[in-house]
Amino acid sequence: MKARGFSILLSAIRFLCVTLGLLAIFTPAQAAELLDGKSRIAIVSAFAPEWVSLQDELTERQEYEINGNTYLTGKLAGRDVVMYLSGVSMVNAAMTTQSALDRFVVTAVIFSGIAGGVDPALHIGDVVIAGQWGQYLEAIFARETEDGFTIPPFFKQEFPGFGMIVPKSVTLHRKGSGEEEARFWFPVDEDLLEIAGTVASKLELEDCVEANKCLSKRPRIVVGGNGVSGPVFVDNAAFREYVMKTFQARVLDMESAAVAHVAYSNGVPFLAVRSLSDLAGGGEGTNEMSTFMALAATNSAAVVKALLAEIP
Repeated sequence: MKARGFSILLSAIRFLCVTLGLLAIFTPAQAAELLDGKSRIAIVSAFAPEWVSLQDELTERQEYEINGNTYLTGKLAGRDVVMYLSGVSMVNAAMTTQSALDRFVVTAVIFSGIAGGVDPALHIGDVVIAGQWGQYLEAIFARETEDGFTIPPFFKQEFPGFGMIVPKSVTLHRKGSGEEEARFWFPVDEDLLEIAGTVASKLELEDCVEANKCLSKRPRIVVGGNGVSGPVFVDNAAFREYVMKTFQARVLDMESAAVAHVAYSNGVPFLAVRSLSDLAGGGEGTNEMSTFMALAATNSAAVVKALLAEIP
């Protein structure tokens, strides 16, 4: 009798364990808890050079980890900030930015990074603060026919293609709106862009990597115009020319439009500061990113710190 009772008890325990296991699998995850309750400006860098340069002046530093990524809080240029590396390319940038918005109280997002210059009027070392960003490699790969490349009839062609690559808008939902919208350009925050204009009028940028490696033209800060982003490192003169002609882009990179998209969807102000480390295939000889990356990162970080100091 005792053995039978023990067997029933054991079966009940097994049933309870299985039930709890199934509940763990099928119960929705709880909303992420805030790691820090203070309102902060998010400062984002794509990879190490900008990240290191900005950390040098961070005070009251606290470190957090989300999904293996490091987030730093503290003060920079007198402002409360949360800093993190986006990682290179669009998915990494979107993922890390959404994590920051979920786990911190973010009042604005400012991206600091290097980029490829598209506008022929710009030079390596110049800093571009674009007025809007587009995901120019969100695209249809068109069918090749006797009449050229043709997209399916259920798509509307918005831009000329580069061969089979035909760019298109993305669809998204935005905080506070129940309706889906299609969008190509994601605007930056007008107030932050105005502050950028103030910074541009008085900040002088570095022009030498070291004594024997200086730029031929002193770099300048250019505010406004278009920037584009996609998951491709561009080092092709013909494609660079197409991007300039099609999107009137001044600059291209691999993250800014993704962060602009996330910020727009969450209703958070956004601005990107991009310093040109190369000309995306438009320069003579081999790509110069490895030569001027450190200088471009230093200048981008300098602009971000000057922006923070000007924010009311």
